Amino acid sequence: MSVKSKTSTSSISSKFTHDLERGGSIPTQVTIESEKTVQPLDWDGPQDQDNPLNWPSWKRTYHTLIPSAAAVVCTIASSIYTPAVDSIVTSFSVSQEVALLPFAFYILGLGFGPLLAAPCSETYGRRMVYLTSIPIFALFTLGAALSQDIASLVITRFFAGIFAGPNVVIGSATIADLYKPSDRAFPMTLYIATPFCGPAIAPLIGAYATDNLGWRWTMWATLIMAAAVILLALPMRETYKTVILTRRAKQRNDRRADPGTTVVEAFRSFITTSLKRPVHMACTEPIVTLTMFYIALNFAMLYSFFAAFPEVLMQAYGFGQGQVGLTFLAIGVGALIASLIILAIDHYVFRVEVQEKGQITPEKRLYIAMIASCLLPISLFWFGWTARSDIHWISPVLAEVVFSCGNMMIFMSFVLYLSDTYGARYTASAMTANTFLRYMLGATFPLWILYLYKGVGTGWATSVLAFLSLLMSPIPWVFYVWGPTLRARSKY
Repeated sequence: MSVKSKTSTSSISSKFTHDLERGGSIPTQVTIESEKTVQPLDWDGPQDQDNPLNWPSWKRTYHTLIPSAAAVVCTIASSIYTPAVDSIVTSFSVSQEVALLPFAFYILGLGFGPLLAAPCSETYGRRMVYLTSIPIFALFTLGAALSQDIASLVITRFFAGIFAGPNVVIGSATIADLYKPSDRAFPMTLYIATPFCGPAIAPLIGAYATDNLGWRWTMWATLIMAAAVILLALPMRETYKTVILTRRAKQRNDRRADPGTTVVEAFRSFITTSLKRPVHMACTEPIVTLTMFYIALNFAMLYSFFAAFPEVLMQAYGFGQGQVGLTFLAIGVGALIASLIILAIDHYVFRVEVQEKGQITPEKRLYIAMIASCLLPISLFWFGWTARSDIHWISPVLAEVVFSCGNMMIFMSFVLYLSDTYGARYTASAMTANTFLRYMLGATFPLWILYLYKGVGTGWATSVLAFLSLLMSPIPWVFYVWGPTLRARSKY
């Protein structure tokens, strides 16, 4: 089928199945050879109890909560550090900008970590990735807590980020293993909200830990949460179909069962899906290129909040670290509002159109982003010019809510659009390019944002971000009009 003729025949709940691990959507390659034919090894029947889709609801809920908890902890670890920056400056006798390096390098690590998730998940299964990456993440967090100089803190935080990275993306694959497309909307939407909710909670935890126990307790608190997730994850069972069927075939002593994806095959897939193809798509596909930069810019601005806004609020209102931490809860509130809006649009718009017309064109997925593209620059101008002592603090905090809501709506909308446009085969590559650039910009923005705020002041510094957002805001509208033409010309 040509790209030009592609349409979507499902609702939002079926579209988050193709992340870096391809969401278990690739038909299993495990085979069993009979005397006449080679047939795919599949479930014993629709009621097969080994099929995660047939597990009891409590069991599926447990296997949803653990990846979500892991993702929250790994994203909490990013911004829990920011309230400790001033203490790091004092402890290690470094500048504020240098003290932000452990924060930036952790985000940088999050960008590299997901590249490892795909081949490991396809070869060893979801469970092994969780039970390997989280403990290693915890060990490097322990190293960060014991660091005696800024260099060791930067290095340990970077590697902690690398091993936290798989947990930020692999959960969507697990959820796709557990739920039918019609049942995925709620758990998947809430899981996708973790990159927004985790960092929103973290500054509050970090502030009270730093004020009462010292900066090292931002790391100890992260370590305690990681240890709790590890213990809770131990009873997990494998959810990936290929791995389950391969292991079951071996238990049944079926010598003709294919061993599944080998390490060499997984590495080849890694080179193609995680490196070569994403780069090619980023350079040759306008849809991927513009979407990639738009989402990455929004994500970078989100992490700029954590680096710069504590200084802004402390200077304007005399807030302490704890009070600043409380204001970041507004980002979590915005993400929750966005989740409710997305679910409502799915239920009352997307599903209705699918039921009435049998399909929905990819461009209609951009409704959410078209609305949100206006919210981001408005919220940034709002924050920049009201975060001052003569205006009540609730005004910039409400601007944070609007910013977070719009940011998540744009992210979710474009994930849907890319999924509809490129299908199961190429969505993973498109999202890999997106994820990597997202974390690269997220790591670099905090390193220079303080210079901007100190140089030109809160109003104009935030306005620079607002103008950047305004410059990118036509993208969903352009795709809505010219998207069919671009899809028709696509090589993918």
